[in-house]
Amino acid sequence: MGGVVVEGARACGKTSTGLQHARSSVRLDSLPQATALAELDPASLLAGDTPRLVDEWQLAPALWNLIRHEIDDRQAKGQFILSGSATPPDDVRRHSGAGRLARLRMRTMTLSESGRSSGAVSWQGLAAAGPLTGVRSPLGYRDLAAEAVRGGWPALLESDLTDAMDYNAAYLDDLCSSDITTATGVRHDPVRLRRLLASLARTIAGEATDKALATDVSPEVPIDRDTVGRYLDALTTVFAFEPLPAWSVALRSRTRLRTRAKIHLADPALACAALGVGPDRLARDPEYFGQVFEAMAIRDLRVYAEAQRAQVYHYRDETGLEIDAIVEHSDGTWAAAEVKLGASLVPAAERNLLRLRDARVDTDRTGAPRFLTIVTGTEYGYTLPSGVHVVPLATLRV
Repeated sequence: MGGVVVEGARACGKTSTGLQHARSSVRLDSLPQATALAELDPASLLAGDTPRLVDEWQLAPALWNLIRHEIDDRQAKGQFILSGSATPPDDVRRHSGAGRLARLRMRTMTLSESGRSSGAVSWQGLAAAGPLTGVRSPLGYRDLAAEAVRGGWPALLESDLTDAMDYNAAYLDDLCSSDITTATGVRHDPVRLRRLLASLARTIAGEATDKALATDVSPEVPIDRDTVGRYLDALTTVFAFEPLPAWSVALRSRTRLRTRAKIHLADPALACAALGVGPDRLARDPEYFGQVFEAMAIRDLRVYAEAQRAQVYHYRDETGLEIDAIVEHSDGTWAAAEVKLGASLVPAAERNLLRLRDARVDTDRTGAPRFLTIVTGTEYGYTLPSGVHVVPLATLRV
């Protein structure tokens, strides 16, 4: 491709990564006259050795079409790296970039990338793996609580937990007071945004209607559902809100699928920060920790899956059967994972996975799953007699 667009939440590492691959760069967020230059002298912003990094390009969206035309004129690969922590408003004059610019979503670091995972088990390798033996997690229950509160921000790799909690609290303050306004050009009520984030945090890895969120944000005088929708759109614009869509699949019976997405934020640490939850409090609340642990697992699985050109969904049908993660590849093949913090939930998770495979999904049309696995917060990894793998989250890698 002529260029690549790297998108993701602020501070997830886009600029640093882009600079490692670029031979020249321009950082528009540190250039007060960037918007004017984009209109008056765009060549000065685009000139330089290639690949050229244009950081926070959305601050001067007029550059998009100019970069597209530049790629056409040069007829060469690898010309530009565009990084952005927000999606600019739609503009009918802006071309999609198809065929010229590829998009990559960058997320906060997985436990493998931050060095907290042993990396003993390859997610990709599970499809061909035999019975797992000798797999042991380096992180215990309270260690996992600490990592959930810290989050996967590169800036916090060497920080203690007190500093990490302060960082995440400040991140939310900036998000509500300035980041969203800068990205959307619309000033939203920061108090209501904080309340909405707290409501999303309470429902993390679960489902909620806009009406339920509106009532939770302001129980005395509920705000309008359309207002909640606009707030969620604004959070999506800055990549802070990333719901997990439901899987659409052919079933054996007339059982109907549920289609509501599950609530997820850019990092589970934001949910903890929104509620003021530290590692000790999280560890003392196994029910909520289970929700946060599921969010942390989905964050990591999204990264591992997308490295294989796959996407992550969740499954739920009208009978109440739920599966936390379905990983579907571009060729239609799939795998399924349940996420359970403790060992006592493993038998039920195994039954759910086998029920999905044997009684729900029409495998004549979709094929058998590549593998079934239960991602846990337990110490040991192993394979059950049914063939279902039990894998501690802190042993996974791509």
